[in-house]
Parts: sequence; C-alpha cells; structure tokens
Amino acid sequence: MINKERTLWTLLIGALLIRLLSLGFYPLMDTTESRYGEMARMMVETGNWLTPLYDYGVPFWGKPPLFTWMSATSVELFGLSEFTLRLPHWIAGVIVVGAVAWFAKKNGYHPLVAAVVLSTTLVFSISAGAVMTDMALTFGLTFAMIGFYQCWRGETLWGYVGFVGLAIGLLAKGPVSIVLFGLAVFPWMVIQHGIVGAFVELWRRFPLIKGTLLMLAIALPWYLMAERATPGFIDYFIVGEHYKRFVEPGWTGDLYGAGHQEAKGKIWFFWILAILPWSLILPLLMIIRAKFGLEQAKNNHGFTSFAIWWALCPLILFTMSSNILATYVLPGAPAIAILMAIFWKQKDTLWLTIAALIVPVALIVATWLLNTGQVADNSDKSIFQKIDKSIPVYYLHSRPYSGQYYSSGKAKAIQNIEEIKQADEFYIIFRNNRQEQWDKMAHGHISCSQPVATNAERTALLCHAK
Repeated sequence: MINKERTLWTLLIGALLIRLLSLGFYPLMDTTESRYGEMARMMVETGNWLTPLYDYGVPFWGKPPLFTWMSATSVELFGLSEFTLRLPHWIAGVIVVGAVAWFAKKNGYHPLVAAVVLSTTLVFSISAGAVMTDMALTFGLTFAMIGFYQCWRGETLWGYVGFVGLAIGLLAKGPVSIVLFGLAVFPWMVIQHGIVGAFVELWRRFPLIKGTLLMLAIALPWYLMAERATPGFIDYFIVGEHYKRFVEPGWTGDLYGAGHQEAKGKIWFFWILAILPWSLILPLLMIIRAKFGLEQAKNNHGFTSFAIWWALCPLILFTMSSNILATYVLPGAPAIAILMAIFWKQKDTLWLTIAALIVPVALIVATWLLNTGQVADNSDKSIFQKIDKSIPVYYLHSRPYSGQYYSSGKAKAIQNIEEIKQADEFYIIFRNNRQEQWDKMAHGHISCSQPVATNAERTALLCHAK
C-alpha cells in the first residue's frame, strides 16, 4: 500500500535537492548562461549595479537587470562560481513551487500534486538553476496571477501582491510580463462577466489606481535611471525588443546576436517538448476525465478556466512570432501544475510517481555525462582549466561568451595578425576547422606549440613571436 503523502513529499524534496546539487557540476553554457554569468561577474567587479554590461564599457540593453542582480548578489555574498551564479534562480524556483502549492490548496486542490508536477516539468527543472531571465519573469507573473485571482475572490490585499508581481516582471523581462498577464486575465474576465461587465468588475474589485502606482513606484525608477545613464536604452528595448523582435522574422536589429528565427506557430511544438512529461499526460487526462473536469469547473469559481488561460497565454503571444525559444513557455508552466492538481485523483499516485521520476533521473544522467566529459558541454571551461591564466589569451575572429567568462573578461578576439605582433607569448584559440587558416596567418611571424588544450569545438595553442 502506497503512503501517498510520504511519496509526494519524497518526490518533491528529491526533485528540488537533485537540481540544487547539480548546480555546480557543469560549466556555464554558451551562449545564454555564459553571457549572463559574465554580466553578473562584471557587475560585481565594476560596482555598476545600474546597467548590466555586455563588455567593459558596453551597456546591455537587451533585458532589465533583475536576473543580473540576483546572480551578482549571490556572487557578492558567496564568491564567484557556477553554483553561486545559479543558486538565486533555484531559490526563485522553489518559491514559485511553494506559491503554486499554496494557491492550489487555497482553492481546494492537493498542494503536493501541484508542487511535484511543477518541480518535475522539464523546462521548469532546467530553468530553476540556470542563469537566465525566464525564472525571474515566471516568479513575477506567478505572483501577479495568484494576486489577481485571490483579489477577484474578494481578498483585496492580494490585488497589491498582484501589482508587485507585475513590477517584478517589468524588472525581469519588461512589458512582455504585462502582455502575458493581460492575455490570461482579460479573456477570462470576459468569460466570467461579459465584455462590459469585465471592465466594471475590474474597476469594482481591483485597486487599479493604487496598484498601478505601486507597480510604477517599484519598476519605473530603474527605467528612468537606465535611460539617463545610457541614452537610447528605452527606444531599443521597447521598440526593438518588444515590437520588432516579434513581427520581423530574423530581426537584424539585435545588438547582441541574431534573432532565433523559427516557423510561426512552432511555440506549440516547443510547449510539447518543454512541458514533458506532463504535456503528454495532461491533455489525455483532461479527455479521459472530461465529465469530472466539468463538475470541478462548475464548483470552483472559474479556477479551472483561469488556469487554462494562464497556461495558454505564452502560446497565444508567441504563436505569430518567429523569434522564439523553448523557454518562452515557462511562464505558463505553473498553470499546468494547477490543472494536473484539478484533474488528479487519489488513485493516480503510482503513475504520477513514475512520471515525476523521469526529469530528475534524466537530470542526474545529463549532469554526470557533462561532468565526466562523456558529451560535449558547449563551453570553453575545459580549455581555461589547462592553460596558464597569467599569459594573454586571444581568440581568432570571435570570442564565445564562455571564453569571456572563464578568462574573467581578459580574453580578446582578433581579426588579423597585426593585432598581436607585439606580444611575446600568448595563447591563440580557434575553431577546430580553422587550423589551416591560423597557420597561414602565423607563418613567418609566430611559432606555436602543439595543441595544449582542445574541446569539441576549439583548440588552444601556446605561441611566441619570432
């Protein structure tokens, strides 16, 4: 006989601890983690906590600074490492899990089911411990949604919590947080009250003016100070990142790389992959238990439909966008956990346990493979572990973000031999398919050793001027 409560607690604690213990066992990955990890490192080094830096003296306008503040604070407190950079994002994930569990229990559903499902969702497990913007956004949107619903139920103070959540979203990823929120709550309000009634009830039930002022008081000062410190930020971030990125396939205005061009509608395919294993289980469960679900929906004050719109909001927003990533579905993941709790029955514990083990076990295997070098880790950390960091390092043509981070910002990219002719001793790092190109450039000017370090993508040589 399965002890259901003990089993669920074991699954939850195990999933969260496995993710925590994995944080320091593999390098920061190119491009996202290394780039954002380097921003946090530079924030601590330079003492510039206002504007994240893309490189020394180069402001990063692509995202607000909350995710950088999180990692930089951890580095300031505990020192620089992969673990400390990732730790705040794991903590944010744990808080989101706790909030979703509370929300489920508050509205009559099993909190541990919601917590287990969320913590064992693929995209959530990865993001809860990755140096990215997405968990900070999900943190803010989760509290915005919980605050909104509880305020609608008559608990007015929760309305202010919702506006604080929106402010966090503005500092995490910008106005897209408000757009996601609106795509979830406005259609739901129309279903509950009709078009006219939705506006009436919004005004009647929610502290719109005071809440908006609270939100702006938290988030707006940073935007104004950032624009003052680096003029042009607001135009690039609001127009470029929040309009052109979504409507222009392969948007070329990105100052920090290329747009992630995908076919329109591919966000739905990303959802299937990112929400595994629950993206396969939940639709089937909703079909099999359609009658049970309808009975629940009739008696739970719109809670089911609220969760459905919450789950759908990122899919609705990004369906017509070409510049997308799989992590864009993450803000809707808490709602998937809530829906699983709604459709769950006591007899489901065994198969839920089996499904909930998939992602933690996969995480253990992936971490082991990365840590032991069984698979390529998409990082230049292994190269910098084998070279003398007191000797200058140059990259041929382009420097990856991991090279920037693991050299503490010292590695430089060169385009031609003239840029390093005066160096007596240095390392040159190039892609494995560019050995011949480097040999031609160096011929007659520079002598180099056999490779001193290699990985799946690059080779490092120790060189001397002739």
